[in-house]
Amino acid sequence: MIQTIKYLKLGNLKQSRAFSVISDLGIMDDLSEYHPTLCGTLPLGIDIEGSDLDIIMEVANFNQFEKKVKTLYGDQENFILKKLIIRDFPVIKANFIYKEFEFELFGQQQPVNRQYAYLHMIIENVILEQLPLIKEEVIRLKEQGYKTEPAFCKVLGLEGDPYERLVEFGKEKGFIEIV
Repeated sequence: MIQTIKYLKLGNLKQSRAFSVISDLGIMDDLSEYHPTLCGTLPLGIDIEGSDLDIIMEVANFNQFEKKVKTLYGDQENFILKKLIIRDFPVIKANFIYKEFEFELFGQQQPVNRQYAYLHMIIENVILEQLPLIKEEVIRLKEQGYKTEPAFCKVLGLEGDPYERLVEFGKEKGFIEIV
């Protein structure tokens, strides 16, 4: 599991800037008890204008997490907190803007390495390593309005629910193991 964001310092300009902003905010330390993990397009270098910083976490007590997040970030620009059900799992999400980056904090009552955002990122990373020429096509589709997983599925010719299909593809190819 990716436990650090230090690799961003050595990345492209936006990744380096994200490292500085995340570090300045202190979010990885402030929420360390929840195992915060940066996922999504920025770590993969396939982010586009308007891509947010997705930080996923394992949250057992939503009320405690909500209080902490509101205390720490409730005064940030465009702060909003929601409780939802996604794929039969309760989730808690907080969004806000800090130093021109939109953050999305995503908490679920399961380990980070079993959450779809993490699994998708691992699978997409392997795909990009094995098929580097598709990177530009994925970015182009994202710029046309596709979400990341549907863009990968379109490029790979995978049909069905792109969020489920990408995980199935990752299992089939041995990119991930789910215990």
